[in-house]
Amino acid sequence: MELNPNQALEMWCSTIVEGVRRDAPDLTARQMAVLLLVYMTPAPHTVRGMAERLNISKPAITRALDKLGKLEFIRRKEDDIDRRSVLVQRTVKGSIFLREYGEIIAQAALEFEPG
Repeated sequence: MELNPNQALEMWCSTIVEGVRRDAPDLTARQMAVLLLVYMTPAPHTVRGMAERLNISKPAITRALDKLGKLEFIRRKEDDIDRRSVLVQRTVKGSIFLREYGEIIAQAALEFEPG
């Protein structure tokens, strides 16, 4: 399925609206990007590594992780090898959130009719 930019935005709108209807947590684009990096790329995940990958500051990553930690979508753990480093890990609650969000996206794609 090839979409033009306006069609892609329509599908994204459907996805976001359905997330709101389901009362899913309201994540910023930055928070969602951080969460997806943790779940979609190989571990280990560090603040420094994510900041480099997203080309944003470490404090911006830390703020996103604070919110994601409060939602219990991630957890932080001191690195046993390098105690100066903090590892970011997945949680069951975060996995469930992303699986459900993926289902919303898949449904929007199935229902989408370009035009």
